[in-house]
Amino acid sequence: MKEEITQEEEEYHISSDAVNSDEVNMVLNYSNTFAVFDRSGNIHPYGKMVQGIYHEGTRFINRLVLKFNGQKPLLLSGSIKEGNSIYSADLTNPMIKACKIQENSIHIERHQFVREGAFYEEIKILQYEPENCSFDLSLDFDGDFKDIFEIRGIKRKVDTHNAYPVDHNEYFETTYLGLDGIKRSFEIYFQSDAEYSLGGNRAVFSVNLTSKKVVTIQYCIHFLTGDEKKDAMSYAEASELNQFELNQSKTLFAEIKTSNTQFNHWLYRSEKDFISLLSQTDYGKYPYAGVPWYNTPFGRDGIIAAMEILWINPEIAKGVLLFLAANQAVDLISEKDAEPGKILHEARNGEMANTGEIPFKQYYGTIDATPLFIILAGMYYDRTGDLNLVKQIWPNIMTAVNWIDNYGDIDGDGFVEYIHKAKNGLTNQGWKDSFDSIMHENNQLADPPIALCEVQSYVYGAKLHAGKLALVLGNQDKSSRLYDEAAVLKKNFNERFWDADLSSFVLALDGQKKPCRVRSSNAGHCLFTGIADDDKAAVLADTLLASDMFSGWGVRTLSSSSGRYNPMSYHNGSIWPHDNALIGYGLSKYGLQKHVLKIMGAIFDASLFIELQRVPELYCGFEKRQGIGPTAYPVACSPQAWAVGTVFMLLQSCLRIDINAINKTITFDRIVLPDYLHEIRLTDLKLGNEKCGLIINRSKYGEVGFNILYKPDDWEIVIN
Repeated sequence: MKEEITQEEEEYHISSDAVNSDEVNMVLNYSNTFAVFDRSGNIHPYGKMVQGIYHEGTRFINRLVLKFNGQKPLLLSGSIKEGNSIYSADLTNPMIKACKIQENSIHIERHQFVREGAFYEEIKILQYEPENCSFDLSLDFDGDFKDIFEIRGIKRKVDTHNAYPVDHNEYFETTYLGLDGIKRSFEIYFQSDAEYSLGGNRAVFSVNLTSKKVVTIQYCIHFLTGDEKKDAMSYAEASELNQFELNQSKTLFAEIKTSNTQFNHWLYRSEKDFISLLSQTDYGKYPYAGVPWYNTPFGRDGIIAAMEILWINPEIAKGVLLFLAANQAVDLISEKDAEPGKILHEARNGEMANTGEIPFKQYYGTIDATPLFIILAGMYYDRTGDLNLVKQIWPNIMTAVNWIDNYGDIDGDGFVEYIHKAKNGLTNQGWKDSFDSIMHENNQLADPPIALCEVQSYVYGAKLHAGKLALVLGNQDKSSRLYDEAAVLKKNFNERFWDADLSSFVLALDGQKKPCRVRSSNAGHCLFTGIADDDKAAVLADTLLASDMFSGWGVRTLSSSSGRYNPMSYHNGSIWPHDNALIGYGLSKYGLQKHVLKIMGAIFDASLFIELQRVPELYCGFEKRQGIGPTAYPVACSPQAWAVGTVFMLLQSCLRIDINAINKTITFDRIVLPDYLHEIRLTDLKLGNEKCGLIINRSKYGEVGFNILYKPDDWEIVIN
């Protein structure tokens, strides 16, 4: 049976050959649409490689190739603009023998972006030689309409329809009828200074250049589902809207500037990447998990990402809470792993989800999103004082608490466990959901139902926050009961999960209540809510920063002394930035600031070696080597919401800043700044309808000073 589960689970593992590791891929994303292409701005249909333009879980475009008289232009450079919205590539010509134009004589600029279900490109061509020159510039397009799970490596067991072109004189159209009965198509419209012809999914432009005269070609690709139609929009109009939205997005986050230019770039890149992953829902903005594999709503990811930026952008948490409340499970549906009160794991709308080939159309196979939902609600209330929202989602909070008690605790022992019910659902349902991520010290995989250590921590935090909110709403009895249950859980947890020989909480208890005696980063999440006793927290902090757990680039997911340790694995020895952020935040709750600084310094150092300082979903757990950056994990998502949110939670942990709208206080509790940050300027920090600004300085002796720029009259800044 276990072998069957393993094979089943490996279906959802992202195949390592889903990307070409020898090629550097560039990424642009906007809500439900994203593009992955090479540095030249091309998309090549090599096998099942990840390059393409995707919309709503389907790869619409798998070929987009620019050629110069049938030859590949030469790449000069390519980069994503700072605002994270446009990719620009500079190309030049190979030698053109027909008109004796030497190579590097013609400059070709490509500017590409995506927005609202469309892809736009502008190509500018400029000649620097004095002679006139004529040549053909061609663009080849094609689409395979593959579901993203096919790209990830899942082999379909059904025969799909073929895509077919629809002939038009002035534009391209290619259409595909899915097995879910949904028609998907793309249409390509052109504007050009040069004469052009269309045929066979190829556009050929007859370019006649004179010295210093620019020829411009523009086109847009619309991605359509069902009977959807889109009005054609020019490149200039779409670009102007993009710039308008970029300017508007500057007000979403409080502004943070430091004395360290590289740290500022990490902050800036992370903010822009986070914004690029936000999708507008009927309930507010929701951070999609990550590109390319998880560009869709995930419950756990959205909650943690919202927590990471809550102190500087509380509005995102509101959108996450309302969206997840609206999608909370109501019925018991085994094939979805759904139970009344359970919070969503993920939602998909691609062909394979619609046909049931994968279970993730609306899937609830997560053990931790439900208590995390309650914690986020409590944290959001503390940060904003928004009692109206608490009242609105209070029934959802109570239903979530009831799920913990009635469905989460499977065997009635006071701990929350999981066992998957959906035939093709996830076997492991914590954040480490690989099939082999929960094991015993003898390397044997744990049998369900499994009680993860961090889940008990989340449940403890959920009971405390729900108890607080019940008291705010005037329900003293319910509040007292929840606080009492939290206290009992804390006592039992520290007795059952702490292992003195490991100097750590065990990873989990298996179905026979046998402890999984391995050191893992999961134990660090037990600091996040305060469930760990103070003496155990201090010991655990040293364990997490010991050489077997800490690589120099961050805390590993699994100790290098474990038999299943593999620094190149997904969950058994790799390093996840968001994991480190939660650990750092937990350490700060216990005042263990030296440990916090070590973790933040490690992730910051790693970012300096990573292109664009775009910290990815994960990287390998190899020991830090002098002068060499962290080793990339080949199919990591980048950008990934909870990865790019890491810097904000780590900085919050460093500052030990607590913003409480109920008491109208901003408290800094014995902060310590790292050596590389001498000054932090925080402006436009939202406090209700008003704002605050202040400067934090670090002297050469390590002492910290404050300068309050402005604040609301009825708010107090407390410095301990």
